[in-house]
Amino acid sequence: MQPVVYIITNHRHGTLYTGVTSNLARRMYEHREGLIEGFSKQYDLKMLIWYEVHNTMIAAITREKQIKAWKRGWKIELIEKMNPMWLDLHDDLVF
Repeated sequence: MQPVVYIITNHRHGTLYTGVTSNLARRMYEHREGLIEGFSKQYDLKMLIWYEVHNTMIAAITREKQIKAWKRGWKIELIEKMNPMWLDLHDDLVF
C-alpha cells in the first residue's frame, strides 16, 4: 500500500477534510459508507477532490499536518491546481 494525503468535501467549495491513509481506496469506501465516526461523517464528506502519494507514512503525516495548518484559501488553490472542476476523483483511483 502507498501512503496518501487526501482532501474530501461534500460539494464544490464545501467543507474540507484533510486526512492520511495507507490505503486510499479502502478509506474512501469507509467515508462513503459512513463507517468512520467524526467530522467527515457529521458533514457528509464523500467526494475525493485531491490526493498526493508519498513514499513513506512519515512524509505523508508531515504533509497532512502542514496542509491542516494552512488557511482555507491555500487549500482551495492546492485543490484547483490538480482538480479545477472539483470532480470526484474516487473512480479514477489506480494504485
